[in-house]
Amino acid sequence: MAAVTHVYSIDYVAKMLGEDAELLEAIISNDDNLTYGNIVSVYVGPDETSTALTDDGIEELMDMIRAARITNKTWHEFLDDFVHDTDLMARIKAKSPR
Repeated sequence: MAAVTHVYSIDYVAKMLGEDAELLEAIISNDDNLTYGNIVSVYVGPDETSTALTDDGIEELMDMIRAARITNKTWHEFLDDFVHDTDLMARIKAKSPR
């Protein structure tokens, strides 16, 4: 396996994928949702971290989202499983195609 030489911030990944950054944060907040090592904590201060993804992490995340969006029902079930913030859930579901 090659060494990771760069990572992408969640905000940048959200822009790349056309997704809501808070949704991506909710998905990866449990690091068991992606393969070990694909989610990286970046220390930006003594008590402050930022989350970033490797190339493989982005690919894995894209695959998860693509599979969840097969139908409106699977998308809503996916959101129910990963998003625990009711305001975020309502905002994301409102954007879902009917």
